[in-house]
Amino acid sequence: MASIDDLDTPAILIDAARAEANIKRAQAHADRHGLKLRPHIKTHKLPYWAKRQVAAGAVGITCQKIGEAEVMADAGLEDIFLPYNILGRAKLERLKALHGRVALSVTADSHETLEGLAATFTNTGHPLSVLVECDTGMGRCGVQSPAEAVALAKLIDQAKGLAFGGLMTYPAAGHAAEAEAWLRNARETLAAAGLACTRISSGGTPDMWRSGEDSVVTEYRPGTYIYLDRYQVAKGVGTLDDCALTVLATVVSHPTPTRAILDSGSKALSSDTLGLADFGELLGVPGALVTALSEEHGTVTLSDGAGLRIGERVRVVPDHCCVVTNLFDQVHLIDGDKVLETLPVAARGRMG
Repeated sequence: MASIDDLDTPAILIDAARAEANIKRAQAHADRHGLKLRPHIKTHKLPYWAKRQVAAGAVGITCQKIGEAEVMADAGLEDIFLPYNILGRAKLERLKALHGRVALSVTADSHETLEGLAATFTNTGHPLSVLVECDTGMGRCGVQSPAEAVALAKLIDQAKGLAFGGLMTYPAAGHAAEAEAWLRNARETLAAAGLACTRISSGGTPDMWRSGEDSVVTEYRPGTYIYLDRYQVAKGVGTLDDCALTVLATVVSHPTPTRAILDSGSKALSSDTLGLADFGELLGVPGALVTALSEEHGTVTLSDGAGLRIGERVRVVPDHCCVVTNLFDQVHLIDGDKVLETLPVAARGRMG
């Protein structure tokens, strides 16, 4: 069996046992609180883990791009949610083909998106489920009020090849209570208009743990929970010991006692810090932080008397694991120092 010592750097390591433990923990939480779990595969982009998530009890998966969904359908995943405004003839035709293969649902937040969907999906015997995306405070996509949600829901309900599937949101981190109130109001407004809303889908790993039995949310779409990262640790979701993904890197220079350079820059660790002050930290080296990145160099600032050797291999916990996954063609599942399996990041770079 190969060892991580045999791998070239930089490389992504996935501690298989930690990832499995994270899957089981989240599924157990969802089960306790009566939530359906629909994991977002954007974090791992691997059919291997998507299947493990479904086997653990997830009702299906979430993909952000048609290309990702096509990869997952090819691998045998059967229930896929695409919470994205799909526009343009080419994408709509691919969406229609996907609808013929799997149980598919999508979102819309505008008349323009609905017009394209309604023109493409016309089979009353096999309607496409469309949820209304709601802006509950994130400031990204989504209708701005429950009244707008009702207006779009009515249009969906009237389109012969579409079916109103419910409400969807991605709330601002730490504002689950505000999102809850918004969605509850919207559900009541829909009911007053004679529209049943049996599915309300929310997302975001940190706030999932704040959900309870009395929540209006019926479905949750966590992504990062499977690997975790420094941002999730900062939010209290877990500890560094729960982080399954690390980047294996080599020390290529040590210009000063407090500065070392890794062969892993922004093309391996990503400059997306999610607001954290640094870009990563080294496991097993107290006080060693990745404080700067250029394309192929990562600057490590050392403190507390820590030191590294040129040629030494280290493991970095990144700030945002989802972006890091997308920078590599393959990942290595490990058990300790043993490489169990090397998997291609199948949904990486797929267009659409």
